[in-house]
Amino acid sequence: MVKLGGVTLGSQDTSIEDVVELQRQGKLLIIVHGGGKLVTEWLTKRGISSRFVQGERVTDRATLEVVISVLAGLVNKKIVAAINSLGGQAVGISGVDGALIQSEVTDIELGYVGRMVKVNLAPLEALLQSGYIPVVAPLGLRSRDKSDKAPQILNINADVVAGEIAAVIGAERLIFLTDVVGICNQQGRLLPQLSPSEAEALMVSGVASGGMIPKIKACLRALSNTSTTCIIDGGQPHSLFRNVEEGSGGTTIKASSRR
Repeated sequence: MVKLGGVTLGSQDTSIEDVVELQRQGKLLIIVHGGGKLVTEWLTKRGISSRFVQGERVTDRATLEVVISVLAGLVNKKIVAAINSLGGQAVGISGVDGALIQSEVTDIELGYVGRMVKVNLAPLEALLQSGYIPVVAPLGLRSRDKSDKAPQILNINADVVAGEIAAVIGAERLIFLTDVVGICNQQGRLLPQLSPSEAEALMVSGVASGGMIPKIKACLRALSNTSTTCIIDGGQPHSLFRNVEEGSGGTTIKASSRR
């Protein structure tokens, strides 16, 4: 299970090459992608400001339209095209397709941001069995409280989606590709190994903040049914391939970790 962050598709990025090589070796991959930086750029073009709470984007109706267009359209199809053009086999979907991700609104402050209530694995399993890599845009189908005029599609943090799908499907490994080296201590030094309790303490103390919070929470959620979670720098050459093959790079959070 791989979550691609904003580093994906950069001019020097090798993540897509690694994905294609891992598929060629017979590994089953599911990709969840973000695209927050591009969403912010498109919102700015339309004169819409961006606001975040605990690393999650506050999403009103105007923002939601841009989120859907950029994530399910531009970002998703660029990733799928890049994989297929290198000889891989990928199909792009969103959490709306096949009712893959069912969600509900629970936090009024965040607006039309969904909380995942159910993952329907059938679409993912069908694609995997057919030899394709599912590339998932982090949107959800609104499954409850349908009586009002609120949108049927909800924005969901991609980190949350990756953690939940990894937990439900029982992924062997969940890897976050980011634009930072991993989780660092207060002095900025990389922490290569953490236990769940140590990771939790970093959030409570404020050492881990902003966009790192949903990543750590997703790792902790995944560990309920996943053996290993990693947060690594996707901008380093072939960091994804090395992590899968050697377990190297970034920060690894495992239930049995001992420092």
